[in-house]
Amino acid sequence: MKKLNMKKKNEVVLNKKPRWKLLHQYYSYTGFYKFVGNSLKKAILPVLLFLAALFAINEYVININSILVTVTETYSPVGILAVFLASESIFLGLVPPELFIAWSGKSAMPITYLSLLALASYLGGIISYWMGKAITKIPAVHEAMETKMSKHIKNTEKWGGFLIVVGALLPIPFSITSVAAGIINYKFRYYLLFGLLRFIRFYGYALVIFKIV
Repeated sequence: MKKLNMKKKNEVVLNKKPRWKLLHQYYSYTGFYKFVGNSLKKAILPVLLFLAALFAINEYVININSILVTVTETYSPVGILAVFLASESIFLGLVPPELFIAWSGKSAMPITYLSLLALASYLGGIISYWMGKAITKIPAVHEAMETKMSKHIKNTEKWGGFLIVVGALLPIPFSITSVAAGIINYKFRYYLLFGLLRFIRFYGYALVIFKIV
């Protein structure tokens, strides 16, 4: 009897799958990979069209370089960064970050201002996260937001950190993902960790946009 029990225990240990395989199965079954694929298809085309339009306008219509230089000379960098922070938090990513990245490329310190933009986006996500947390304390607003953002909330509940990674790296409104994370009370320390990938996205986009403008 003891030998039989030991044999069963050994079989359980041998049949136990590695954690990464279990996670892979879970994300496959819940449609995470399909979601990422569809999001990429929807997001990449507008970005490519934006970059193509930026290139065409710069080449054949008006010199965008001169416009960006004028903007850098006319408006305070602090003011521009403040507008971007508001866009990435209160206004849930209303203004495309690519415009601000192009501006940083023509500033006096491109890498410094690009880094500040990435930081502003990261901080904007944190503000959005706490907005989501605050929403849960106002029943009427909470109910309205849950209805409006039901898909994002359900996805965040299912995929948690991986969805935050996708929101940080891909052309998906990071602030909306952050609000959803706050609503479901996702662990803040993990949110801060995954959100750091936002910097990688900005530096990656800059490699392309800096060459165009």
